[in-house]
Amino acid sequence: MPFAVGHVHVVRLPDGYALIDTGVPGSAPAILEALDQLGGSPQDVRQIVLTHSHVDHMGSAADLVAATGARVLAGVLDTPFICGTAPEPEPVLTASERALHEQITAGFAEAGVPPVKHVPVDVELRDGDTLDGWAETVRVLHVPGHTPGGIALHLASSGVLFPGDIVATADGRAILGPFNVDREEAVASFRRLAALEVETVCVPHGEPLTEDAGAVLRAAEPEGDWV
Repeated sequence: MPFAVGHVHVVRLPDGYALIDTGVPGSAPAILEALDQLGGSPQDVRQIVLTHSHVDHMGSAADLVAATGARVLAGVLDTPFICGTAPEPEPVLTASERALHEQITAGFAEAGVPPVKHVPVDVELRDGDTLDGWAETVRVLHVPGHTPGGIALHLASSGVLFPGDIVATADGRAILGPFNVDREEAVASFRRLAALEVETVCVPHGEPLTEDAGAVLRAAEPEGDWV
């Protein structure tokens, strides 16, 4: 589901659906409407997997939990920021990132995006964990740098990767996602994901990579992005 800032992915499970990220605050009605169009209902949502703690990813999680009763899963090191028990660390912006960051922040204000609601995390995920209830094995990868506890999901059997904000796309290229708390860690996480065997990369920002995704990732030069 493409939103003005970021995407939400809906995954069909054997007994319902999982949501990967939830958009900015106020996105829940559109997500539930899309679910209805797929033939699902709110109570069919079993899991809400948050790739990290930023507002455009966890912003509607509380509203969706209230509507669906789904469990929330997130990386253990981002859990305090999602729950609201600790302040979220600020990104270290490069000069080229700063203008984009200001533009997005101003856009939130102009659109009247509601304040974020924090939400409890039911399952804290660590590197190497697997998710239950999916049709195939889903491996959790800890990919820090964008946030301290960001995660990616790798479905090896089908060659699908949900990278969180470590990977974005632009003009058919894979690029490093902007607004990182630790750029060096983020680049290392990007390189870890690029070493995987994947056919499809479902990025939160930009167009998904659906052809030669692994080659596109390996051809990327994240060290030179946003400098």
